[in-house]
Amino acid sequence: MAHAIAHDARPESPERPHWNPYVAGFALGVVLLATFLVMGRGLGASGAMARATARAVETVAPTWVHENGALGSYFANGARWWDDWLVFEVVGVALGGLAAGLTSRRFRLKVEGGPRIKPTSRLAFAFAGGLISGFGARLALGCTSGQALTGGATLALGSWAFMFAVFGGAYGVAYFVRRLWT
Repeated sequence: MAHAIAHDARPESPERPHWNPYVAGFALGVVLLATFLVMGRGLGASGAMARATARAVETVAPTWVHENGALGSYFANGARWWDDWLVFEVVGVALGGLAAGLTSRRFRLKVEGGPRIKPTSRLAFAFAGGLISGFGARLALGCTSGQALTGGATLALGSWAFMFAVFGGAYGVAYFVRRLWT
């Protein structure tokens, strides 16, 4: 369905240009600084996903989730799953992305792909990559945004090593998958 919508016969309004990457990076730095000043900690998303997962599991197996050490801690001492500000951060990111897409006239439902990759394959690869990334984030006790932005901003050596490994790994794998996109 999403692929069909992208080729709709309706006339499209002209798109606004993308942000300058240096301006966008500066703005992200200001947002990160504001989270340190206002909330006392940096940005991250995996904690919000873990809390949402705990809530979803609680709806189907409440006894099990409260006895489980990993998920039950989100409900310890009467806490609720939304008690962490990161849940609201992730909702704000989604709403901000939607607002940016609408105001730049770039919002449309479509699946990007190359000439050698079909939209269904693209979605399958994205889903598999998301599972692997989510597992890695929970294993590492943090996501890439927390490691790169928050850890990097505090000059944590492990965060810098992580980012060099991520970029090095991405450049190493790009050679093998670029033919799908060209």
